[in-house]
Formats: sequence, C-alpha cells, structure tokens
Amino acid sequence: MQPNHYYALFMFLALVVFVAARYLQPKSPELIRMPRWQHTALALAAFVGGVLGAKASFALAETSDWLRLDDWKRAWFSDGKTITTGLIGAYLAVELTKLALGIRVKTGDSFALPMALAMAVGRWGCFFNGCCYGTPTTLPWGVDFKVRDPVSNVVEVVRCHPSQIYESLFHLTMAGILIVLIRFDLLRYQRLKFYLISYCAYRFLTEYIRPEPIWWLGLTFYQWAAIVLATGLTAQWIWDRRLVKEERELAIP
Repeated sequence: MQPNHYYALFMFLALVVFVAARYLQPKSPELIRMPRWQHTALALAAFVGGVLGAKASFALAETSDWLRLDDWKRAWFSDGKTITTGLIGAYLAVELTKLALGIRVKTGDSFALPMALAMAVGRWGCFFNGCCYGTPTTLPWGVDFKVRDPVSNVVEVVRCHPSQIYESLFHLTMAGILIVLIRFDLLRYQRLKFYLISYCAYRFLTEYIRPEPIWWLGLTFYQWAAIVLATGLTAQWIWDRRLVKEERELAIP
C-alpha cells in the first residue's frame, strides 16, 4: 500500500471513530432534547471548520502572489495541513453555528472524547505517510524518514523523532483522562476546553523537537497559534464558570 493510501485509510478510520464515540458516549439531558438536525449541523460545522482551518496556514504560507488565482489553487489543493489551526477552525465554526442557530446548550463536552480518540488514530496516517516528523535524533526509538533539504533540495534518510506517535499517545492519554472526568462528572461544560488547552501546552513544548522555522520573537507560528488558542479558551472558561454557579444555585431548595 502506498503512503498516501495509508494516510487516507487512517483519516477515514479517524472519522469513523469520531462519529461512533460521539454516538455511544453518555449525553446530557439538554443534548438529548436537541433536534437531530442541530446535532448534524454542529458536527458538519466542526468538520468543515477543521478542514479549512487545518489548511489555511499552509495555503497562506505557500501563496507567493495573493493576486494570482493559480497560486491560490496550488496552495489549497497541495499537501499540507496542521492540527493546531484545524482545532481553532473547528472550534470557531461550531461556536458561530450555535450563535447563528440560536443554540444555547453547552455542546463542547460531547466533542472532547470523540475528538481525542479520532486524533489518536489519525496521527498514525501522518506516520505512515512520512510527514509531520520531528527533528533528527540519536535516541533508540528514532525512526528513519525521507527528509528534503530546503537548500539543496536533496532527499536523504534521516533518523528523526516520531512526533506523530508522540502526539497519538498524547491524545490517547487525554482520552483516558476524559473518560475519568465523564465517569465522575468532573469539569462539566469545560472538558473540551480542558482538552484543547492541554493540547496547546503539549504542542507549544513539542515544537522544540519539530523542524519548524522561527516566526516571531523566537517562537514558531504554531507556538503562537497555541498561545492564542489557549488564551481564548481560558478566558471563555472563566466566563463560563457562571453556568456551574447558576446550576448549583438552582439546585438549592
């Protein structure tokens, strides 16, 4: 099987895992009462927003002349995506869709566990595709990848950090933590934020073993993206704490 076929296979499996996990996981009474078409609309928004967000950073970086339609087509239809901006796109798309449809139910918790499991599966597609690898390493678990030198354009085999596997293990670990939170009804309304903020911290740190160029003030573009996303989510978490407070006040007889 060709590497790109493995990539497509694991992306499909990730989608199946996401849909199955979201269907099978326990749902709050508010979510159960939501019409099916609203559930479908939010899932579609997450998918479209995630795809566009994941591609946006590469497309903007690869477009040399923003006035040429051919450059835009080449950039958007070439290989290359990133999970960090994909998560931003998915999150914003869902929030905007809820605003447009007047949905006031907190839906984030229903996306957290399915997303973590899907990401754990999907990163293996990157591994077999030979993309998204880390920096060279002499560690015994390093993996040989075909690396193209940006100056000479020569491709050579280099032993690098299997950052795709690292990330898959991170998401799998987060899935286990989220299952515990669901089991004991902890961090209600905040589980998706908790998961995404944790991923931002993980991505910020692992950028130091990724071959990404410095973008601004000694940090890569993805480190800045992680900072922006984590800051926004933290602010929203603080704002949403009022929901838990109101719920407790209503429960007091």
